[in-house]
Order: sequence, then C-alpha cells, then structure tokens
Amino acid sequence: MKRARFSKKLLRVFGKSNGNYRLIGEGDRVLVGLSGGKDSLTLVHLLKNMQLHAPFDFDFHACTISYGMEGENYEALHEHCLEYGIPHSVYETDIYEVSKESIRENSSFCSYFSRMRRGALYSYAQKGGFNKIALGHHFDDAVESFFMNMFYNGSLRSMAPIYKAERGFHVIRPLIEARESMLEAFAKENRFHTIGDEACPAMQVNVKMPYARARTKEWLAQMELRHEKLFTMLKASFKHIDDDTFLDPSRWKREDIEAG
Repeated sequence: MKRARFSKKLLRVFGKSNGNYRLIGEGDRVLVGLSGGKDSLTLVHLLKNMQLHAPFDFDFHACTISYGMEGENYEALHEHCLEYGIPHSVYETDIYEVSKESIRENSSFCSYFSRMRRGALYSYAQKGGFNKIALGHHFDDAVESFFMNMFYNGSLRSMAPIYKAERGFHVIRPLIEARESMLEAFAKENRFHTIGDEACPAMQVNVKMPYARARTKEWLAQMELRHEKLFTMLKASFKHIDDDTFLDPSRWKREDIEAG
C-alpha cells in the first residue's frame, strides 16, 4: 500500500485542530465527501495517516457524489483510493436532471449544487450508519465566507469546526486551520491528479458564475500582499471574540447593562 508524503507543518495543524475541537475520537465512523479536488484529497490522506498512527480506533469512508451527468468518470479517483488503502464509494444521484427543472436560469449555481451535494452526502451517511461527516473546508474558505457574509448578508458568520446537523450526526472540518496553499503544496509534492471545476454540473447549465467568492478571494490576496500577517491575525481574531462590543443587546454582559 502506498503512502502519501506530508509536511510537518500540515500534520501539526491537522493534529492540533483535531485535538482542540475534538473532531474525531474512539469509535467514530466518519464519512468524507471526496470530490477529487486538492482539499478533499488532502483530507482523506490525512485521515488515513491518522488512522495508522492515532492512539484510538476509528473508521472512515470516502464518498464521491455522482451528479448523473453524461461523461462522468471517477474510475481514476477510485483506483487512486485503492492504491492508498482508502475505502471509497461513488454515490449515484440524479442531481443534474433535477437541476434542469428546479434551478432558475441565471441564478447562482454554487449554493444550489452545494446544497444538493450535501443533501446526498447526508443521505448516504444515514444509510451507512456514520456518526460524523468530514468536509474539506480550509481556513481560506472560512475567511472568505466571513467577509462574504459581512459584505453581502450583513452578518458576522463563518464556518464552525464542528456542528450538529438536523439529521443527528456531526459535521466536522478537520482542515479548518490549514491554509489553502498548504493543500496545494501537498497535492503538488505527491504529484496527485486533482479534479477541478470541469467536473461541476453547472458548467453545462446556463447559470451565473460565483463572482462574489472570486472577488472576495482576489481582495484578500491583495490585502495579504500588503499585510504579510493578515491571515495570522485573522485566525487570532476568530478565537478572541468580544460579543458585548457589538450592537446586539442580547450579547451584552449583564453587569454592563445594569451599570448603564
């Protein structure tokens, strides 16, 4: 069985996140959403490495959601998983056909297909008796979502490392403190073939591109050029939140209200 090569920094960030947020523990059955992109590929390889070295036992399974499009082929991805000892299944759906009837023309495809894919993953998890679902979101994703919510929705919201879904299981993000560049470097060092936007069903539907995220990513990249420690300070800020300094009375400290 082949094994991937990891940088010490990536292993350290991954291990620290799992320990700090108690993402995976003894007896867990984890379903991983595997698209074949650099993020989810990195995640399954880290979980395989963790399974080999962790002082506790857990199971994980990688699941790729098939949209039901003509020409979809995940054979190479499945062979890759077999080669590295990663259990993998392809879950066949009719998401693409359903989208023709339910998605509005010129609407944003990103959130639509994300919801449909997530719903399919949840269904697979329930059928398979998994208690946790692992997603490949990284810290850049969390920061982009934070500013997108601020600029476009008027809310302070990002991505939680772990939360309980309505269906009962926990959704975890083991890469939440890793930078996207670390995942790109991992895939490049191991010479992994990654699947990109070419596999997205929206490429075959007349819908609007997700310009908001692209603009936010570009804006953050420009900001980081001017402020080298931008993401370091953002990570620190995400961990030090003073609720009572905002314009929401329900979050103020009781003594401050009484003193006023």
